[in-house]
Amino acid sequence: MALFVIVCKDKPGALETRLATRPVHLDYLNASGLVKAAGPLLDEAGSPIGSLLIIEAEDKAAVQALADNDPYTLAGLFESVEIQGWRVGVGSING
Repeated sequence: MALFVIVCKDKPGALETRLATRPVHLDYLNASGLVKAAGPLLDEAGSPIGSLLIIEAEDKAAVQALADNDPYTLAGLFESVEIQGWRVGVGSING
C-alpha cells in the first residue's frame, strides 16, 4: 500500500454545491476504507475553497477511481483535481 494526496480546488461560487453534497461525500469517503485524513482547504475568512485528502491505496489508479466517483466530483464542484504520491516526513498518519 502506498500513500497519495489529492488536492482539489473548488470552482468559484460553488459553496452551495459543496454544502448540499457534503453528507453524501462524507459517507462515500468513510465507506471507501482508503482515507487516512481529509478536510477542506480554507480561504482567509475560513470558508471552504477545496479539499485535501490523504489516501492509502494499492496504486494511483485506485486513487483516481476514488476521486472520479466522489460525489463532489460528480456534482461538478471541482475546478481542478491533482493526485500525487506522498510519504510522511514528519509526524505520523495513524489508523
